[in-house]
Amino acid sequence: MNKADSERLESALGQMGLAPRKSPDEADVIVLNTCVVRKSAEDRAIGMVTHLKPLKEQNPEKIIALMGCMVGPKTDTLERTYPYVDVFTPPQQFEPIINLVGDRMGIDPEGCLGTLTARADVATYVPIIHGCDKFCTFCIIPYRRGREVSRKIEEIKLEVEMLVRRGVKEVTLLGQNVDSYGHDLENSPDLADLLTSVNSVDGIERIRFLTSHPNDMSENIIESVHGLEKVCEHINLPFQAGSDSVLERMRRGYSNDEYRSKVSEIRKAIPGVSLSTDVIVGFCGETESDFKETLNLIQDIQFDKVHAAAYSNRAGTIASRNLKDDIPQSEKISRLKALEELQKNISSDINANLVGRTFDVLIEGRKRGRWYGRNRNDKLVYLSDSETIDDLKGETFPVSIEDSGPWSLTGTIIH
Repeated sequence: MNKADSERLESALGQMGLAPRKSPDEADVIVLNTCVVRKSAEDRAIGMVTHLKPLKEQNPEKIIALMGCMVGPKTDTLERTYPYVDVFTPPQQFEPIINLVGDRMGIDPEGCLGTLTARADVATYVPIIHGCDKFCTFCIIPYRRGREVSRKIEEIKLEVEMLVRRGVKEVTLLGQNVDSYGHDLENSPDLADLLTSVNSVDGIERIRFLTSHPNDMSENIIESVHGLEKVCEHINLPFQAGSDSVLERMRRGYSNDEYRSKVSEIRKAIPGVSLSTDVIVGFCGETESDFKETLNLIQDIQFDKVHAAAYSNRAGTIASRNLKDDIPQSEKISRLKALEELQKNISSDINANLVGRTFDVLIEGRKRGRWYGRNRNDKLVYLSDSETIDDLKGETFPVSIEDSGPWSLTGTIIH
């Protein structure tokens, strides 16, 4: 979501005549888009904004903006701590930055505000619902991004059509809880309705969505993944913890058994679906037995990918007020490493079984001299003969998989 926000702001600034610079020293406008979901992310943001102070002192005309989840509804403390920052804006509130830049440049920014969209690339993100109503005890998002607000289907479809005209082939529909899309709109359309609409856009080749919540992953949504040709067979379904007692303290609203049942429903309905998930280790009160239930769930389900993090206490959350962060940091790190090692082995086995198969791969660009892209299951695929191939970006090719690792596949184009 932060990446999508940054791309939208970059697009608007580009329409005003600004162009990216490689370093803050060279820039006239510096925007620091912040995340505070984890303490490490907040620490990096604090370090960066502190680092910018000398640049402002050397050039008072330089505009510094702080946006994103570090900026809450009240900015008094931030303004006192960082008086050299020109503007503070919460997530998705681009107007104050654009208006300030417009004033400095003598440009009317109204037209730019009306056409905020992602930077055109082969694959990009399209936010469809902002905020979250779940209020999980560990999460700061509802307090920083607000309650759920859905965009209209017509508006989203028009944006996708515009992106296609600019060369986009794949869109990922975004939401903190993407499956709850539409409940606040007239006639209560759901994500399946939106997927059907976007699927009808000429020129778009692939559609993805994230992040899902087990309680809102409906039969309609599952069926749309199976039945719509452009919707990719990949679902990110966070479970966060394997222990029912931990899930209850997290206020996730489902049990271990209910989560397993949802995965079975998805796999039965969507042959060949790939699954990824999010997990928090070391949450308040998590015992060794609780953690083993998390490992057992990962072992049993065999996820393609697991995004894991050690619990980080966030001031302002329900957990920070009502629960004790009682797991030593060393134990959190130990559990995180054990989980990552287990998942590395699982991912290695899953990917090894793909060697010899052929997948359609949408080429997104080059990394370390090799062309890369993804298949419909969100597997990262590198081309082994990249050095001898001209520009492939934006093209889709059948690729025969020759080698694998835990995090990627390698193959050659079938001509």
